[in-house]
Amino acid sequence: RAGDVLLLSGTIGDHGVAVLSQRESLAFETTIESDTAALHTLVAAMLAAAPGAVRVLRDPTRGGLATTLNEIARQSGVGMLLQEAAIPVRPQVDAACELLGLDPLYVANEGKLVAVCAPEAAEAVLAAMRAHPLGTDAARIGEVTADPHHFVQMATRFGGRRVVDWLSG
Repeated sequence: RAGDVLLLSGTIGDHGVAVLSQRESLAFETTIESDTAALHTLVAAMLAAAPGAVRVLRDPTRGGLATTLNEIARQSGVGMLLQEAAIPVRPQVDAACELLGLDPLYVANEGKLVAVCAPEAAEAVLAAMRAHPLGTDAARIGEVTADPHHFVQMATRFGGRRVVDWLSG
């Protein structure tokens, strides 16, 4: 629903970059580890913090965060507005993506989740996420908007906006 809040349980791109670096024998000066994790206890904590407030839970695996949010927007008949500065990306993952010509928004994740929740419960759900070991880097990354075109947009660090489109191919 328009006004709902988008929450992310932690940093994006860790798994995809870790797998890619091993598959392609890429060596970086730092360690990048997969974020694979079972999220059932994190989900239980979120649901207990605000019963009935979490409207959608999804794992941003194939196609990463961008594809997951585009799927949710299309299926729900809404738009989304992300805040670029709020999306957590580890510096080493960001640097590896830049080197490889990848956008971290489209890189696979295995131990993260995206939650859409009622705005009045967002802070309680976010606090529960951050109190859990698998959600210490959780962040409020945007909100659901009324948009008949179902676009996912991003407010950039420079004050502009861009469309976060579907992957091609």
